[in-house]
Amino acid sequence: MSLKTVLILLGLALATIFALVCVLLTRERTPRRCQQLPPEQEESEDGQSLVFADLTAEELSQVVRYLQGHLGVPLVEASRAKPSDNCIASVDLQVPAKAEVLRFLDAGGARPAREALAVLYFGEQPEPNITEYVVGPLPTPAYHRDVTVQRYGGRLPYHRRPVTGKEYTDINALVRRELKKAPRFLTACCDSDGTNLAILTTAPRGFKSGDRTTWFVLFQDVAGTGYYLSPVGLEVLVDHGDLHVSRWQLRKVFYNGRYFASTEDLEREFVAGVLEVIRLKQPQADAVLGSMRPRHPPASPGPVQFEPQGPRYRVRDNHITYQGWSIAFGMSPNSGPRLFDIRYRGERIVYELSLQEALALYGSNCPGGMSTRYLDGSFGIGRFAYELVRGLDCPYTATYVDRHYLVETDTPKTNQNSLCIFEHDSSLPLRRHFSDSQSFYYGGLRKNTLVIRTISTLINYDYIWDFMFHGSGAVEVRVHATGYISSSFFHGRGTDYGNRVGPHTLGTMHLHHIHYKVDLDVDGQLNSLETQDMEYEFLKDPWSTQNTIERPYLRRERLETEDEAAFPLNVPMPRYLSFVSPNPNKWEHPRSYRLQIISFAGKHLPTSSSMERSISWGRYQLAVTRRKEEEPTSTSIYNQNDPWTPTVTFADFINNETITNEDLVAWITVGFLHVPHAEDVPNTVTVGNGVGFFLRPYNYFNEDPSVHSPDSVYFSSAQDVGACGVNPLACLSSAATCAPHLPPFHFGGFLNL
Repeated sequence: MSLKTVLILLGLALATIFALVCVLLTRERTPRRCQQLPPEQEESEDGQSLVFADLTAEELSQVVRYLQGHLGVPLVEASRAKPSDNCIASVDLQVPAKAEVLRFLDAGGARPAREALAVLYFGEQPEPNITEYVVGPLPTPAYHRDVTVQRYGGRLPYHRRPVTGKEYTDINALVRRELKKAPRFLTACCDSDGTNLAILTTAPRGFKSGDRTTWFVLFQDVAGTGYYLSPVGLEVLVDHGDLHVSRWQLRKVFYNGRYFASTEDLEREFVAGVLEVIRLKQPQADAVLGSMRPRHPPASPGPVQFEPQGPRYRVRDNHITYQGWSIAFGMSPNSGPRLFDIRYRGERIVYELSLQEALALYGSNCPGGMSTRYLDGSFGIGRFAYELVRGLDCPYTATYVDRHYLVETDTPKTNQNSLCIFEHDSSLPLRRHFSDSQSFYYGGLRKNTLVIRTISTLINYDYIWDFMFHGSGAVEVRVHATGYISSSFFHGRGTDYGNRVGPHTLGTMHLHHIHYKVDLDVDGQLNSLETQDMEYEFLKDPWSTQNTIERPYLRRERLETEDEAAFPLNVPMPRYLSFVSPNPNKWEHPRSYRLQIISFAGKHLPTSSSMERSISWGRYQLAVTRRKEEEPTSTSIYNQNDPWTPTVTFADFINNETITNEDLVAWITVGFLHVPHAEDVPNTVTVGNGVGFFLRPYNYFNEDPSVHSPDSVYFSSAQDVGACGVNPLACLSSAATCAPHLPPFHFGGFLNL
């Protein structure tokens, strides 16, 4: 073979090798698609969690059809109903009695009847009233029973009903008619004829039971941005208590610090030249205060969390399982997220964990702001939990769940993808230790957490509701506030009530107080309450009697009554407070779960206030009571519009009953004082605006249960830490070298408005 032939063959071989290397490198740059593995099978629950499941769209429709055919009175669809009509206001799940449910879940008893709770407004009756019916059994209703007196001790006065969308529409029409009586004033003050002004409600509505008189605040409305930061200084008081809309009246007008009897009086003073007017120009969308439009083009994408082998949790109907956790979840259209039958490693820890109420109480030197005490449950915390934005509100690859509800309509509505479930890598060790003495080793465990999240948009504010389940057996509950602040027109001594955040905008001070119900069943239903805290004792040194030592010791106390277990807001609590079982762990300590509250609440409304009893749950950062079926919630949707004679008064739950070895409920208040500032524009950020609480095992186990986690890492100096069989972190380079499957982005959240 000639030298020339050899050189040609050698060149061809080198070219082939080079081509193969290029192919391999190209393949390396395009990682394989991640292969989804089925999650680990948890113990079968045979659909038991469905006893807590929200009503399906078909069940809601069945209830409506049943009521329309069996009440014997004409029913108008609530979206069209006048106050003088009868209508179905809402339908929700009637949660079965706990004793019935536990017989079913734990003792093989019969499945409780599936029932609905229907709220009806009867305006076309000699004595208009609100009536609540239990309707069942579902899915084919055959009976209904009036439970109003049983639940509330009497009939429900009609004036307590929440304001419907139709009522707001009629109020807005009245306000716009009245504004037409002051055309020259509107042109001067607001560069408007009144049609492009947004009208925002306040609440409550008056000063005594029976009142239905509301201040409405007017803002410049610019499409595509929040109007809440653009008040024009004009507010109107509307009396809408009469059953006949034609008799509603505008009672008072406020502008820039002054009160007027009517819009005609306002116009007369303006024309006479005796009214000081602040002349506002209609803002442009790209320059309006509070615009959320991006100021810069998109940058390179940030980190994306994904599961290289698919989710490690399992969602079936309303039931979630994850690394020993088992949770049934749901959503009340009024009070929002609710969880039931929370178990860890097969043992029930919590029977019910549910949001109860969210209070926003404002201060201002304008009438609308100074009188506002929103009780968001009456507006609908769950109803206004809209579709979540994939990749921002929740991780892109989270599991998204639809929620159905029926409020102010005869047809069920669906908020698609309005609840998300995901495993969160917090990038923080749950536990770890590096040993640098005696023997050399490292041990640790990543803090991975199952998160259940939903977000409610309640007028201007957005509340992010999180329920988190940790590998240590702890439950974490957290709420963050974001969205737009509410504001008043800046005038006079406005800064006594907040900070100026725009040319004519006062960010008004307010507090957010949130209330939760936690029905703990720690190693059984019968629990007691124990506190522990530290004290110092002074003693002679045993080994040096001429000296003294200050020795901390543990002070333990069992609380015997509900009065002892009612801890006032903002008063120091014992640092350790535990729900204890009569049964000991291996080390002879009572099996317990500790409650740890994270909150910086504002001051509660003074008890001398005529409406304080309607929010008397806010007196306490924690109150522990005996569980009673007739005390299912700490508040009522009817408290908002009659806070002076509240339908439910939480303070009455606390009546000094014994709480030793009883079925106990913890009622928890968390919150914060918010004094808006420049950085709250355009939106309040979640950083620093999160509060909540933990339920943490305290001698419940014999050791930290996370030692059983398959994610644990341990290696010593004598081992090959790069070996996949020794160190699971060494497996990541191959196991996680894949491209996640990201479904196409879709958002339908505007379709249901």
